[in-house]
Formats: sequence, C-alpha cells, structure tokens
Amino acid sequence: MTTATIKEIQGQPSVRLNAKENRVISFFKDATPLDWEDWRWQLRNRITTRDILEKIINLTPQEERGIEGCGSKLTMSIPPYFASLIDPDNIHCPIRKQSIPLEDELETTPEEMADPCGEDKKSPVRGLVHRYPDRVLFLVNEMCAMYCRYCTRSRMVGDGHRTLSMQTYNNAFDYIRAHKEIRDVLISGGDPLTLSDRVLEHIIKTIKSIPHVEFVRIGTRIPVTLPQRVTFDLVNMLKKYSPIWMSIHFNHPREVTKRVKFACDLLADSGIPLGSQTVLLKGINDSAAIMKKLMHELLKIRVRPYYIYQCDPILGSKHFRTPVSVGIEIIEKLRGHTTGYAVPTFVIDAPGGGGKIPVGPQYIVAHQDNRYIIRNYAGEQYVYEDPA
Repeated sequence: MTTATIKEIQGQPSVRLNAKENRVISFFKDATPLDWEDWRWQLRNRITTRDILEKIINLTPQEERGIEGCGSKLTMSIPPYFASLIDPDNIHCPIRKQSIPLEDELETTPEEMADPCGEDKKSPVRGLVHRYPDRVLFLVNEMCAMYCRYCTRSRMVGDGHRTLSMQTYNNAFDYIRAHKEIRDVLISGGDPLTLSDRVLEHIIKTIKSIPHVEFVRIGTRIPVTLPQRVTFDLVNMLKKYSPIWMSIHFNHPREVTKRVKFACDLLADSGIPLGSQTVLLKGINDSAAIMKKLMHELLKIRVRPYYIYQCDPILGSKHFRTPVSVGIEIIEKLRGHTTGYAVPTFVIDAPGGGGKIPVGPQYIVAHQDNRYIIRNYAGEQYVYEDPA
C-alpha cells in the first residue's frame, strides 16, 4: 500500500476538520502516515491518562473526576484514531460520551449488577458461556482497543494484562467437541481482533475443524474504533475459513467515516457477511432520527442492522439507560417508514441470564378464534383470517 493510498483512506480526512486544527492529530504530530495506519501503533499510543487527554480535550470537572475514579471500575482507553473524532469543546459529542468516563459511573443503583447477563453462572469452563441450546459464546480475551463506558463486561475487561492461556483455549475446544448440540460459536471478548492474526487463526481453524460446528461468528467493535486493524493480511486469513460472519458494534452515524467504510469494504469484498449491533444510549442515539440515519449509513457500507440492545444495567450505568418505551418508539418510527433492511430487532438481554428477549410495538389489535385485527405502520386496521 502506497503512502498516497494511506493518506487517502486514513482517519484524518474523515475527521470533520473545520477552521480549528484537530488537536489529536497535532498532538501526534511526529506520527507518519505509516504510523497512523499501523494498528499496533494505534494500540501502543492509546490515550489512557488525564494528563494526555486534557491536552487535546477541554475536560469538564465531571470528566476529570470520572477519569480519576474509573480505575476502580473500568479503565479508560481511546485509540488516537477514535479520539480524533471527538469534538474537544462539545460535551454532548456522541463519541466523547462513549469514550470519556464521567463521575456518574461511580454511582450505582439497586437494580444494577456486575454481571447483568448472568454469563459467569453459565460458564462451564473459563471463557465459554453456554446459555442457549445450540450455541456458545467464546470469550477469547479480555482486552479492547477502546473501552465503552457502558460495557456489559466491565467486570472482566480492562488493562489487557489478564490474558487467557493456550490451555484455557484447549479446555474450551474440548468442551465444544464433547457437546455435539453446539452448531454455532460466537467468538468475542474483550475484542478478538486485538489478538494477532496467528492466534486468531489458531482459534478459528480449531473451531472450524470440529465437525458439528456449522456457524462461526466474530463479535467486534474494532472496525469502528480502530479500523486500521482490518488489514489485507487479516481478511485474507479470514477468507480461508469462509463462511465467517461478523457482528460489528456501531452506535452513532458519526462513527461511519471514510476509514471505517474502507475497512468494511475489505471485509465485505472478502465474502464476510456483516451485521450491526447497537446499544440504545441516552443522549447519544435515543431518537428515531439519529437511529434511522445510523441504519441508513450502515446499509450504504454493506452492514445489515441486526440488533438494538436496551442498555444493560451494569454498575454505574444509570446515566446511559433510557426507558424501554424509548426503544419501542424508535422501532415504531422505523417500521414502515424506511426500508425493511434498515429495521433491526430491539431486544432486552434479560437481567440475570434470561437471554435476549425481543420487544417492540404491538401490531395485533385483537384476536378471536381464527380472526385477527392487525394494524399497519400508519395505524390503519385490517382483518386477517387463518384458514379454517
């Protein structure tokens, strides 16, 4: 890849540079285009301390206190690329609110839990969650490029020093081999794309070699927060084990940059089907207009909207969580008002480990015997009768 090509696709052109210089790019002024495009450089230079962040962001007192106290809950980590999308002066910037801790995180309410999805109690061996009959969640590491402040797994992810051993992987492989009902494996973490190509390939290759496993997925946010990680080497490796599906975590239209589009193009052109998972977040994407814009932007880069999640009640999440009615209203304003492909399923991951439960508007007005009164998106009613 030439330097000219790197400059064309790297994160900087997608940052909305206006009259004022982007402070992140200025702070890393010694970085060459090759550095900026190197995902390992991005990881090494993640912003993890207040003294660096305050040089590029005008921090509020609430953010300063949040950064000072976040180590007891979930460390801060922001790759330079993703930090370059933050508005340094706007406290309502949706990228900023997802990335920078607030002191609100340090307050808990009675309904909040360390493990709201009940994953730990459904874990037969370390790193593996077996909740549903025919599929397992394989948590292959405990590190992400950027730590989302509403993270469901904040109890286990963090500084990246807690690594899983090869024996841990082998125990998980043995469990999958021994349970022939498992036909679907979701590789997640942490974020599996923080692993090297070699380690990731070992995991995928081993799972794919198990005869009864039919379906392999990767859950990741890295194409959004660190798109430089999606390299030609990575996609060429993934192609060898096709089909592999990928679920990518998008939350706001501003995340869909030129650099992200390039990464998703590489994946889609390699035959990897892409879906999106979005968390409903107060003050970030809790309006139908923003959510519709996000879904449209995703379809334009060949990412199929899949789920909108009600924000899990993790410890310190009250300031992120909306009423369930907000999510239902968003679906109401999407269904019929835009392309069906742009309408995801709104789900609540039932607290305590009940799994994903779809919720949404009620379109059956009445039902008696074989007769249904149904309504459409415009509120008009129709009658449908089952065959006698």
